[in-house]
Amino acid sequence: MDIKDFKAGVFSAQFQYKSFLPEVINLEWVVSDPSVNILLEDANLKLGALDAFSIIVPNVDVFIQMHVVKEATKSSRIEGTQTHLEEAVQKLANIDPEKRDDWQEVQNYMKAMSFAITELERLPLSSRLFCNTHKLILNSVRGQQKQPGEFRRSQNWIGGSSIKDAIFVPPIHEEVNRLMGDLENFINNNTIQVPHLIRIAIAHYQFETIHPFLDGNGRLGRLLITLYLVSNSLLHKPTLYLSDFFEKHKELYYDNLMGTRIKNDLTQWIKFFLVAVAETASQGCQTFKDILTLREHIEGLIMTLGKKTALSKDLLNYLYKSPIISVQDVIDDLGVSKPTANAIIRNFQKLDILYEQTGFKRNRIFVFEQYLNLFKR
Repeated sequence: MDIKDFKAGVFSAQFQYKSFLPEVINLEWVVSDPSVNILLEDANLKLGALDAFSIIVPNVDVFIQMHVVKEATKSSRIEGTQTHLEEAVQKLANIDPEKRDDWQEVQNYMKAMSFAITELERLPLSSRLFCNTHKLILNSVRGQQKQPGEFRRSQNWIGGSSIKDAIFVPPIHEEVNRLMGDLENFINNNTIQVPHLIRIAIAHYQFETIHPFLDGNGRLGRLLITLYLVSNSLLHKPTLYLSDFFEKHKELYYDNLMGTRIKNDLTQWIKFFLVAVAETASQGCQTFKDILTLREHIEGLIMTLGKKTALSKDLLNYLYKSPIISVQDVIDDLGVSKPTANAIIRNFQKLDILYEQTGFKRNRIFVFEQYLNLFKR
């Protein structure tokens, strides 16, 4: 079927509201619109360039961890959490007690991502994987009472104070298993020829439309994008995350999803998605270039520390994963004494690698600001 002929589904009358029943998507989709094909080509080229960095950058997993932190922060912020990147990279003890629930949601997302990527080695993208990952997302946070790891058994809705004035009401729960089965078949169907980025754009739309869980659908639906790209070898490592783009264009993100349902305008959603991939991949490439430049500069600085160079390199590698630290963090993670930890931090301050941000004499926090800023722009 040509995407221009897409029929999203029908609104079905229920008691005091109308739910939306989407059409199945496990079909061979065709793109005849030249403008979509141009965007698809651009997105594929930039995605390939980003993937190249994951192959050529030494110890790339260290840097990918910060990409995951950023994705977790942005995806959670779309859902209303208030945690910032600077807070997400710190340990619980350093977080304001009033912000710890939001902080935990971000940590859960990171754990879910790591878990799901590992599980792809033995499981396909499937309802089983979705449910197991969903359980981690809602572990001990808001929504923990809403059937973590299970498809919903009651009606949910999006927006509005109640179902009667909701912006959108997904399909009734009796349809969820059937629709998720169709989605799973579409994602893994090797007998149809659908370009990967078109397929995952449609799959993400369908997942958000089904809204199969009572909570956490947005986070898992965005996580699905990266999982699909990795599972189909478009990415060797999980380096592309679209939540930053979606948060910056939040109204367009929701408008294009809703426009697909109401106007059958799948083409516009796919265009938006492809632009998101291209721009995010391009930004990711630039971030990797800047990381390599910064690393070369910093390593040059610490070579001046003589006998302390080896320990300084250990601290630097730790900072790439946790760019905001305390003296106790250095003691715990590098296994050094307090005097040694203080001494190495002072050296990094003198070299303008670390900056103390609290102004306190005790319980001080130090920031690898140049590196952190690469992920904040």
